[in-house]
Amino acid sequence: MPSKSVCVYCGSRSGAMPAYADASRTLGKTLAQDGWRLVYGAGDVGLMGEVARAAQTAGGDTFGVIPTHLLAREVGKTDLTRFVVTETMHERKKVMFMNADAVVVLPGGAGSLDELFEVLTWRQLGLHSKPVVLLNTAGYWSPLLALIDHVIAQGFADPELAEFLSVVDTPAEAIEVLRAAMV
Repeated sequence: MPSKSVCVYCGSRSGAMPAYADASRTLGKTLAQDGWRLVYGAGDVGLMGEVARAAQTAGGDTFGVIPTHLLAREVGKTDLTRFVVTETMHERKKVMFMNADAVVVLPGGAGSLDELFEVLTWRQLGLHSKPVVLLNTAGYWSPLLALIDHVIAQGFADPELAEFLSVVDTPAEAIEVLRAAMV
């Protein structure tokens, strides 16, 4: 088993800007070059496919987890180092998180938001201390960061909620945060 594993949450679509796919490929390639295993949702579409193919091309170890009902929709990428099929989305998220030392969140939709807020909630409750890196490619997550600030300002969370996120703009900065956190 690799010494470090990074769970990447990201979209099953490519999004509106080529920068999203570019960042996904750069992150996947760099994780592999650093000897870190990619743990992700096992899809071969959208940003999920981009990050996985880049990691594989760079010789990386890949661990994908997909629920049965998404095998066709997300085109389960069966040529991964390890390909796990779960019964439910809840089980998928648990297996992904439990097999990772850190989390990086790339642009994505409702599923990525669900995954992000689940790990933030667990962190807030003291259930883990894994680094959570939000890759704010081309400012994609800026509206979300403003919402988190609003939640804190309105008294629904402590200021430390925002501190649980390491917000970066580039894959290189994400790798720097991971390297510093996982020594």
